[in-house]
Amino acid sequence: MSEELKKEIKKRRTFAIISHPDAGKTTLTEKLLLYGGAIHVAGAVKSNKIKKTATSDWMEIEKQRGISVATSVMGFEYDGYKINILDTPGHQDFAEDTFRTLTAVDSVIIVVDVAKGVETQTRRLMEVCRMRNTPVIIFVNKLDREGRDPFDILDELENELNIKVVPLSWPINIGAKFKGVYNIYENSLDLFTPSKQTISERVEIDDINSKLIDDNVGEADAEKLREDIELIDGVYPEFKVDDYLAGKVAPVFFGSALNTFGVKELLDCFVKIAPCPKPIDAEERRINPEEEGFSGFVFKIHANMDPNHRSCIAFVKVCSGKFERNIGYKHVRSDKIMKFAAPTAFMAQKKSVVEEAFPGDIVGIPDTGNFKIGDTLTSGENIHFKGLPSFSPEMFKYIENADPMKSKQLEKGIKQLMDEGVAQMFTSTFNGRKIIGTVGQLQFEVIQYRLLHEYGAQCRWEPLSMYKACWIESDDQEALEAFKKRKHQFMATDKEGRDVFMADSNYVLQMAKNDFPKIRFHFTSEF
Repeated sequence: MSEELKKEIKKRRTFAIISHPDAGKTTLTEKLLLYGGAIHVAGAVKSNKIKKTATSDWMEIEKQRGISVATSVMGFEYDGYKINILDTPGHQDFAEDTFRTLTAVDSVIIVVDVAKGVETQTRRLMEVCRMRNTPVIIFVNKLDREGRDPFDILDELENELNIKVVPLSWPINIGAKFKGVYNIYENSLDLFTPSKQTISERVEIDDINSKLIDDNVGEADAEKLREDIELIDGVYPEFKVDDYLAGKVAPVFFGSALNTFGVKELLDCFVKIAPCPKPIDAEERRINPEEEGFSGFVFKIHANMDPNHRSCIAFVKVCSGKFERNIGYKHVRSDKIMKFAAPTAFMAQKKSVVEEAFPGDIVGIPDTGNFKIGDTLTSGENIHFKGLPSFSPEMFKYIENADPMKSKQLEKGIKQLMDEGVAQMFTSTFNGRKIIGTVGQLQFEVIQYRLLHEYGAQCRWEPLSMYKACWIESDDQEALEAFKKRKHQFMATDKEGRDVFMADSNYVLQMAKNDFPKIRFHFTSEF
């Protein structure tokens, strides 16, 4: 195995930033990019004087609403490491995009608002991380605003996220009196000067009892800090990197992303302790990143990255070997060999053509309809990566064409958006009507908006009261046919042509399960 490959793998850090909406995730992403020299001035997202929007939110609807609806991918170099950030949507209506993104990262940073604490969405995402033992670092944000006591926040993190925590930095006061952060991990003191553009000053100290602390923050605050640190030493275990890598312990940092404060401490510690790309389980065997043969999977498809060109891009996570431009790779599902003349690397919307990519990197491949989420590309071996399910939707509507002259555009638009995994489409076998299923109301608005602005097609929604869509299968062909016959008006197919039973109430679903014991009902598409 080549030394070059080993070295490249060691310097890769691929992670996702997840949080509840408004906890400051996109702002934190921006500040990390600022340190990486990838951007030179942060877009003050909230201020109307500066009409620059955050680098990672580039879809028109995101700029209008101030929320992230699609996962952005950004890569930059920092301190000898190659960092790939995936910024995910925090809004729960887009949870599925986030769940899929978590399959493509090696670690996660969770952002928590100091005033609001842990919220439902954060809890659900943490469950996904725990299922996969993904290492987690927590960043408690917005310390320049009034919030809760840091010890209370730590208790809540432990109870709500069900993971042990260890603070690696500690705030000196909070809100209007906020003076800075003591960096426990590196034993230094960072003083806070409110500014969105500059980086705060750091005081190196050799010991928590150093007189420098009193000189900089005043005696009362220095005394309080020493008491807090003594308490932390007594209550929390010593931080061990192995426990973090095993997903047993989450280090906690405090700061204010909007004021670029506490972010560098987080980044410096992160590049040192976060995992480089790890082996991944495929259905056939375990894939090691250091193998010579290339392999990777598509975890996301995005239409219209560039409004001037109607293009789809498939995001491929490189799992092993080295990906090279213009080399033929096998598309396992279709059994075809494909070459890619213009694979790209991302800096949000800005793309640049890449010659090669290594495990942990995310490569964008122009897609003319060849790819689906979960597809595998390899140097020739037949392998299938697992773990990219579609979840059963919770809301359903009929989609109708509002402009008969544009039916082709509508059809193309719906197909591309469904391939992207924005929502799921079912076709009723009873009346042939198309049904869109989503996780939340906001997705219907996004679909309508994007169909109009990206495809020039107009759709309208018609109400449909539906409880659940379940995929069905059976080993007994006769039983399956009998079920489909009896439930004819509730049957539909998904875009892969699989049978789906559309139950209009929990009662109907339970009755169907009792009446047809030979049928298996599934709530995710992966079975």
